[in-house]
Amino acid sequence: MSVATLTTRGKLTPQAPLAPLVWFKSGGAAETLFEPADRDDLTAFLADLDPAVPVMALGLGSNMIVRDGGVPGVTIRLGKPFARVERLDDTILRCGGGASGILVSSTARDAGIAGLEFLRGIPGTVGGFVRMNGGAYGREVADILVSSTIVRRDGTVEEWPLDRLGYTYRHSELPDGVVVIAATLRGTLGDPATIGAEMERIAQAREDSQPLRSRTGGSTFKNPPGHKAWALIDAAGCRGLTVGDAQVSEKHCNFLLNLGSASSREIEALGEEVRRRVLARSGVQLDWEIQRIGVE
Repeated sequence: MSVATLTTRGKLTPQAPLAPLVWFKSGGAAETLFEPADRDDLTAFLADLDPAVPVMALGLGSNMIVRDGGVPGVTIRLGKPFARVERLDDTILRCGGGASGILVSSTARDAGIAGLEFLRGIPGTVGGFVRMNGGAYGREVADILVSSTIVRRDGTVEEWPLDRLGYTYRHSELPDGVVVIAATLRGTLGDPATIGAEMERIAQAREDSQPLRSRTGGSTFKNPPGHKAWALIDAAGCRGLTVGDAQVSEKHCNFLLNLGSASSREIEALGEEVRRRVLARSGVQLDWEIQRIGVE
């Protein structure tokens, strides 16, 4: 069935601007934005949706360039019904796919569950960092994930254990169009005060080293084996480099900035110029960590 003929309990918005929903504050509209009321609403919607219509999940929009031509098909945004976090036992949390890293780590702290502090440093939601094996400060999701609950493109629900996700650095084997609606995470017993202190250390380290108060997308490129992306970018003379109103951050070279009115085309072109200069200078090919979605 086409999107226009579907009945949902959630919110369906045609031609929904995505720029306000992503950190870069740039880019085009979603052909359709769907904010499901709950799991059953999501599964019924996908089961009835024409299989030819592409589907993409959107979290906090922190790791994403939405191209200026917009995103075809349906963009699914998981809201409050998917943002709950609950403790299952002394070391395990069950987290909705729309829950933020800050909420998950804070809930773990209050429950005396250690090992999840690094999620305080990931600017995204459970769905996003489960999909890409998000990490920070020496830890990654593969270290704490027990299993994830996914909804396939046809509306079927499956529970995937850790080993099925095939995690490598910032990558999983989850198919395109799959929506992560929940994850079970395991830590270890810890002292809330000690956990809180580590979270504060991480928050301060991010504040000191990253341009958090700017229009940015987070870490732009993956760290190549044996290298730090920011150091390669700096060595290639790209610190402060601009294309239009897009700039390589002077504070942290692996962050791109929208200085105010940059188009997504300019931001992506700047990233490609950085890749070209790094390859010419060091012979290392930088791979994008940020997702680039939609049409130009």
